[in-house]
Amino acid sequence: MYPVHEVFNSFQGEGQFSGVPAFFIRLFGCPVQCPWCDAAGTWHPEYIPKAIERQSAFELADLARESQRQNCIITGGEPCIHDLTDLAYALRTNSIKTHLETSGAFPIKGELDWITVSPKWAAKPMPQNLERANEWKIIVEDEHSIDEWWRMLEPLHSNQIIWLQPEWSARQNPRVWHSIYKWSRQIQGRIGLQAHKYWGDELVDTLDPRSRAAAPLGGDVNRGF
Repeated sequence: MYPVHEVFNSFQGEGQFSGVPAFFIRLFGCPVQCPWCDAAGTWHPEYIPKAIERQSAFELADLARESQRQNCIITGGEPCIHDLTDLAYALRTNSIKTHLETSGAFPIKGELDWITVSPKWAAKPMPQNLERANEWKIIVEDEHSIDEWWRMLEPLHSNQIIWLQPEWSARQNPRVWHSIYKWSRQIQGRIGLQAHKYWGDELVDTLDPRSRAAAPLGGDVNRGF
């Protein structure tokens, strides 16, 4: 049984499949706890919902099948604190493509079609997860972020797509963009954006009433982020 924060229909807002219709399964729990987290309801004591529903892999797969979306995004929180083997199997047996979004800090279990690893300093990614990933999403918090990450990532780079994505509250920082511009040429990186935030989470995601209200920490100057 998986602790489920929310399930809903929407569109992928980041990475290789940005704009693609998808069914989202957001699992509860995250030990990484980034200060600019955009899904703080999965772990932050101020935003945790009063009740967390637990559902089986096949119950979730049934919901994904009923959504009539061909892609299912398993996210969190940090979904890999859970064993995803059964969930991935249930989705695949329903001919639904599985897309995982993870920090890479915990073992990835299950057969998945696409893996996005977005490494975080609070819990460094496991090398085997970085090697297994189809794409890396480097969050650019300041002008030093890419330099620091690339020292770790370069030896493990083979065919992964590299996204250089400004952290939302740093998206207007010219030093961040200068760093992205420089590194995009050196490592053939792509500019990443959280397109769903420009679309408006409160408009797009909540078209499905099962979606919970967003609880982002990043970009709130009153909180220091």
